[in-house]
Amino acid sequence: MRRFTHFAALDWSGARGPRQRGIALAVASGTGAPALVRPGHIWSRAEILAWLQDVATSGADMLIGFDFSAAFAFADLGAYFPEWTDSPADLPQLWALVEDLAEADPHYEIGGFLAHPQARRHFRHAQGDVGDLFAPGAGRLRIVEQYQRATKQAASVSNFNLVGAAQVGKASLSGMRLLHRLHPRLPLWPLDPVPAHGPLLVEIYTGVAARTAGVPIGRSKIRDGTALDTALAAFGSPSAGFAGPISDHASDALLTAAWLRAVAEDAAPWSPPPLTDTLACTEGWTFGII
Repeated sequence: MRRFTHFAALDWSGARGPRQRGIALAVASGTGAPALVRPGHIWSRAEILAWLQDVATSGADMLIGFDFSAAFAFADLGAYFPEWTDSPADLPQLWALVEDLAEADPHYEIGGFLAHPQARRHFRHAQGDVGDLFAPGAGRLRIVEQYQRATKQAASVSNFNLVGAAQVGKASLSGMRLLHRLHPRLPLWPLDPVPAHGPLLVEIYTGVAARTAGVPIGRSKIRDGTALDTALAAFGSPSAGFAGPISDHASDALLTAAWLRAVAEDAAPWSPPPLTDTLACTEGWTFGII
């Protein structure tokens, strides 16, 4: 694999409002300790977009992981949204549809998309408010999500579920509005080939970094600087320099940036067995699920 000199991890949020305490961004450069970008700052999604656009302009050799899903399940039923005539055919068309229906929503929120009568049929919106095409039980899963469950690498939740602390549907939809603006200026693996130089986006799951570092399952959230340094040491990373409490959003970003640096030159994350060209264009893949 090609070499990157910088590794960024973005812990994302789909919450409403102009600024999100759940957003954190960290970068690990060279062999140095990972560091938060603008520590203590409460980010807006627009600021994150601007930061990513600056990276694209700079042409930095940076691998950037974002902690949301780039797509919904497609392979199981041959469509993102069966019975909807406007159901998109691939990832860029999906992002464009989300943007088209949500463009009036401020702060890259997604209420307009979820309010569409065809879209809302596919989601669990709240307890007692479930679309008639939401799959019974846990909801539809992408191939990568089915695979990571079967191999016990992660325990993902359907992106069609918008209920509960573990849901990632809202974050993924708001993230799709950013991907719509960034692509193809910022290529996304595996939809796009890995460029010979410059930045590259990958979807990540921060829990994978934590488990790889030896953090026990069920306790993947690190909220203490000493515990974070112990986990970072598993990747050969210097201490992040935090003493005492640290937010789990910050620790997720810091640890995952170090993890990306540790695994990016391995062949396995770039060639997971179930990944096909069709999946790359429709469902994508979570980097590190092998």
